[in-house]
Amino acid sequence: MAQTSRQVQSQLQQQVQTLSPQQILAVKLLELPALELEDRVRAELLENPALEEKHESDGQDDEYDGSQQVDEDGEQMEPEDLSLGDYRTEDDIPDYKLHENNLSKEDKAEEIPFSDSVSFYEILREQLGERNLTERQRHLAEYLIGSLDDDGLLRKNLDGIVDELAIYGGVETSEKELEQVLHVIQDFDPAGIGARSLQECLLLQVRRKEDSPLKRVEISILEKCYDEFTRKHWDRIKQRLNLQDDTFSAALGELVKLNPRPGSSLGETIGKNLQQIIPDFIVEADDDDSISLSLNNPNVPELKLSRTFTDLLEEHTKNKANQSKESKNAMLFLKQKVDAAQNFIDAVKQRQNTLLMTMQAIIDLQRPFFLEGDEALLKPMILKDVAERTGFDISTISRVSNSKYVQTNYGIYPLKFFFSDGYVTEDGEELSVREIRKLLKECIDHEDKSSPLTDDELAAILKEKGYPIARRTVAKYRQQLNIPVARLRK
Repeated sequence: MAQTSRQVQSQLQQQVQTLSPQQILAVKLLELPALELEDRVRAELLENPALEEKHESDGQDDEYDGSQQVDEDGEQMEPEDLSLGDYRTEDDIPDYKLHENNLSKEDKAEEIPFSDSVSFYEILREQLGERNLTERQRHLAEYLIGSLDDDGLLRKNLDGIVDELAIYGGVETSEKELEQVLHVIQDFDPAGIGARSLQECLLLQVRRKEDSPLKRVEISILEKCYDEFTRKHWDRIKQRLNLQDDTFSAALGELVKLNPRPGSSLGETIGKNLQQIIPDFIVEADDDDSISLSLNNPNVPELKLSRTFTDLLEEHTKNKANQSKESKNAMLFLKQKVDAAQNFIDAVKQRQNTLLMTMQAIIDLQRPFFLEGDEALLKPMILKDVAERTGFDISTISRVSNSKYVQTNYGIYPLKFFFSDGYVTEDGEELSVREIRKLLKECIDHEDKSSPLTDDELAAILKEKGYPIARRTVAKYRQQLNIPVARLRK
């Protein structure tokens, strides 16, 4: 007996939130820092002919309200005729000016870049040009220089580089030949460049020094007691090398001055040397305890609608009755471009308002810090605190705080710097985790270095001071401060 199966169909009503193109544009602009915003605005100026840069000599601007709709054939969907009165009014002058009323102190716009430096790869190639080498040796040296990491060390094995040269460069060589060329690079400045390990890096630096008894002690420590040196087993080193305390202390004092990252002393690596930090906000505290806030967008052009496009749109609208299909398509094109231009202006204006409101909320919550500049005055603050104060969603606050910087009287800080978790003491006082870490660091700084405090002892001290923190929490904060365990602090 055959059985029949039935498929049951049912209707399910769901509520799904979909972002409009305008909302997506606003979100994308909100995430951009000041420098990237300038690039984005200039790209939009090139892409949309209905968008123009406003100059000082321009009169009143055109602002389009986007209320009229046109269908795919160019026919308007509203009974009223399209006219410039719908986009241009005396009262609808765009108040979007990216820096007007937002720059104080005689329109002071500040740009604080990192110092631009030449990559150490280029500096090494310049030194390579000063050496008397054959064309083959120069080619091998350039490949080795390009194989160095950001610290200026050669992490690859020479046999692997031999294979790379054979496969990708068509050059047959040997480890011995490469090592000879590598010794040439290791003679470059600064000392330590081209080392294949940290031990070799330190030895290269010590061997550059003038010959002396202390130099020989340093070499002995690195060659014979390197493992003990890295583990800070000082007593074993003194016993093994039969060193007096004063001799060992002098040698150790010289060794800790060596640079384990010689490449960093020559500047940033390729791709990083052009990095700039341009603060998105400028916050200034005055003597009367007042705090001023301004956006720092000095190079972002002010935008307006193109007068040519709006005039053409008005002309096509007036002649709608006798329009051909081509004219209707032209009117549709003009309408789309004007809509896109106005939406972009509105999105940038919305970004400006959101940034100012968010930063003002941070200032209100962290006012003591902006007045004094003391990190200990920073209060516990999370994204939710700012969101509740501004009325924005937490995701909006997160986008504002990412990749944004603020210039204060005490330096430039990322916005994330002002956010930290809180801790409630036994007395009900809420403290910032940053303040607890600061107290922990002070305890370690003042400890007896011959008998450093363990995490359990640190937890006990903090408990006596009113911070009953678990030992594992102490260990976590210690690691965040890049402080080693007690055994390695001797």
